[in-house]
Amino acid sequence: MAEYSYNPNRSAEWNYGGAKWKLSRSKIDFFFECPRCFYLDNVLGTKRPSFPSFNLNIAVDELFKKEFDVHRKDQTPHPIFDEYDLDAIPFEHEKMDEWRDPFVGITHTHKPTGLTISGGVDDIWINSDEKLIIADYKSTSKAERIEKLGDSPWEQQYTRQLGVYRWLLEQNGFTVDETGYLVYANASKDEPGFGNQLIFETTLVPVKTEIDWIEPTLKKIKVCLEQKDLPGIGEKCEFCQYREASGKKLQAVYFANKK
Repeated sequence: MAEYSYNPNRSAEWNYGGAKWKLSRSKIDFFFECPRCFYLDNVLGTKRPSFPSFNLNIAVDELFKKEFDVHRKDQTPHPIFDEYDLDAIPFEHEKMDEWRDPFVGITHTHKPTGLTISGGVDDIWINSDEKLIIADYKSTSKAERIEKLGDSPWEQQYTRQLGVYRWLLEQNGFTVDETGYLVYANASKDEPGFGNQLIFETTLVPVKTEIDWIEPTLKKIKVCLEQKDLPGIGEKCEFCQYREASGKKLQAVYFANKK
């Protein structure tokens, strides 16, 4: 088993201005969360320590992908489309694997800022009006049936996520329905035991996407990336609070020991 080692200093080619740097969908959310951490990561090249991968979520995503790909190949509706009376089939396109690759994704270079934006989508469907439908797979375990999004920061992020995918496809010449969907797998905790399996309830959660926020946000991100002073701290950023508190305490110890 390979030992994980955190390297706080990224190669310059992956920083803003480097040959391999792109503004990913997740980096846009990063900017919303904390402009200072975003700047520290993308301009100064010091990323936050990463969290362990959620391997169960990744497994569910992979199984959903295989399931929808069967219907993509046959150009037939997935059974959940019939359950929700959704007029759609999985979209077949030569670039689907590229678009779903998180390291490639759907890309567009935004002329006003020169930023190249990318996003790796989970799935794309198409309806009889030839409009594309953005879909993303989610998995969790909640007591209640998941039928709509709430207003938590995570759920706001999901709405922005689908909006960025819609915008990217439209910039590439496609017509996209403003309603996207989350394919939600909700694991039950009410079973009598584990028995080597989890029981999921799968629901479709419609999400009305908005894209009018993207252009002004890209302009703000460009200003942030180009500025020389440190940007402001995110209102609820725990990392900035940690750095500030730690720095004060370390300085106090340092100066106390110098006396």
